[in-house]
Amino acid sequence: VQLQAFGGGLVQAGGSLRLSCTASGRTASSYAMGWFRQAPGKEREFIAAIGENGGSTAYAGFVKGRFTISRDNAKNTVYLQTNSLKPEDTAVYYCAAGSTMGRVVARPDYWGQGTEVTVSS
Repeated sequence: VQLQAFGGGLVQAGGSLRLSCTASGRTASSYAMGWFRQAPGKEREFIAAIGENGGSTAYAGFVKGRFTISRDNAKNTVYLQTNSLKPEDTAVYYCAAGSTMGRVVARPDYWGQGTEVTVSS
């Protein structure tokens, strides 16, 4: 599975961005998907995951209702809607895929390249 993330950019604090990740491959829709981020000087951290059919989701505690993960299997695409962005959300955001949600959270099987999000104060 090949993953390509896009949609990052520069946004003011309080603003929103919708990140997208397109998966290619015949079985792309059969994978659980997720989003991670890595801020400068920090380790990569889990943000959210979604099951193969979109019926199950999981979020990191810091999301606190600001971010929403969703997917459109007809387009082989997973989204991360980010609202009420803060300067501390500045990071490179990565999408990932795994055989199960648990796999995505703990140790994804596939990674996409990152898309950079910068939130100005």
